[in-house]
Amino acid sequence: MTVTDQFIQRNAEFAARGPEPLSVVPALRAVVITCADHRVDPAHILGLGLGEAAVVRNAGGRITDTTLQTVAMMAIVIAEEGQSGGFELIVLHHTDCGVGRLAGHADLLASYFGIATERLPEKHVSDPIAAVAADVELLRSNPMLPRDLIVSGLVYDVDTGKVETVVPAAPLGQ
Repeated sequence: MTVTDQFIQRNAEFAARGPEPLSVVPALRAVVITCADHRVDPAHILGLGLGEAAVVRNAGGRITDTTLQTVAMMAIVIAEEGQSGGFELIVLHHTDCGVGRLAGHADLLASYFGIATERLPEKHVSDPIAAVAADVELLRSNPMLPRDLIVSGLVYDVDTGKVETVVPAAPLGQ
């Protein structure tokens, strides 16, 4: 049996219980941007239940042009549902991230971030604390995002299981 076969079987069991009716807007009005790393599952780390938060995952949990577009589109969907304001965005990076292992692949990283290779040091790929602070600052400077969007920056330690607040939650407009 392949992993896909296992997933289809698990889905059949899920569907037999009947999916919960959920709003397009997450119950906690939160979006978590985090790494695609399998060790960093926000449902487990943050104790999220189904439908409580939307999760955007990418390499390093980094803020890229694509991530910015995704968040802007989510904000529009939430506003279209008549629920703008009070929306929270949590940027969750982690220790021992694989992106740090790509430091020797400057062209690949520069392409991923959409920047010149000379600007890679600003991305702090080997330092999750500096990286999350830089990404929150990038969000603050982006005019596509609503100013009342609340943003915070956290770092998860894969060895201890603890989350550290690097950037406390505050509206983008501050």
